[in-house]
Amino acid sequence: MGTDYVHGYTPAETRRLSDQAGTLADLLHGGTTYAPGSRVLEAGCGVGAQTVQLVTRSPGIELVSVDISEDSLAQAKARVAANAPNATVDWRHADLHDLDEKFDHVFVCFVLEHLRDPRSALTRLRGLLNPGGTITVIEGDHQSAFFHPRSTQAQAVIDCLVDLQAETGGDSLIGRRLQPLLDDAGYDDVHVEPRTVYADQTLPHLVDGFTRKTFIAMVESVRDRAIAARMRTESEWNDGIRDLEKTAAPGGTFHYTFFKGVGRT
Repeated sequence: MGTDYVHGYTPAETRRLSDQAGTLADLLHGGTTYAPGSRVLEAGCGVGAQTVQLVTRSPGIELVSVDISEDSLAQAKARVAANAPNATVDWRHADLHDLDEKFDHVFVCFVLEHLRDPRSALTRLRGLLNPGGTITVIEGDHQSAFFHPRSTQAQAVIDCLVDLQAETGGDSLIGRRLQPLLDDAGYDDVHVEPRTVYADQTLPHLVDGFTRKTFIAMVESVRDRAIAARMRTESEWNDGIRDLEKTAAPGGTFHYTFFKGVGRT
């Protein structure tokens, strides 16, 4: 399940993932807990931003966290040790196709968007679940972003991210198709619901944690690639980011939708 991670493996991206996980913890993890003793697979744990949420919200689970990046796994181990020192996690440097064991539940967050064949990955994960087991999948949809003040320049830099991710075989709009993907992969009782973020000056924690440090930072992560590909000039890019930053200023507003899907075997 190799990926071309469009945002890059950088300290800035690690900070962004941490800010995102902390700011959106209740939004994304609300309704997801696992019974003590449950065997849970976190597929694509990255730097451990979501791992911390899993072990603190479901104490006593047997968590196996897998990633293809050794550097990310090292950061994940350190993050969990610092934030949940009593948690026990079985860390694996592996591809999903290397796994040959059974789990009661699977958790996948912000992984499918980077895969060339997300349906195949979901099918493979279904084969790792015990009968009656569940999968929980969380993904975003970058075209669900709308904001005030409206700006064609700001929209253009967002579109650069969407297009660059598509060029690597990913899909930053995948949230809207979680239901058919899970259904086609053979899961039963599939249910998908939107998890919406809205930020304005009355919600400063979301303005800072999501609009600035999550979304704008995510767009900025592809700056060099977008300019090198001549999708935008340096001046056009700067204009777009400046307009996007106005959505986080007083009088600005920002909206984005994540999608959370659950299916059973």
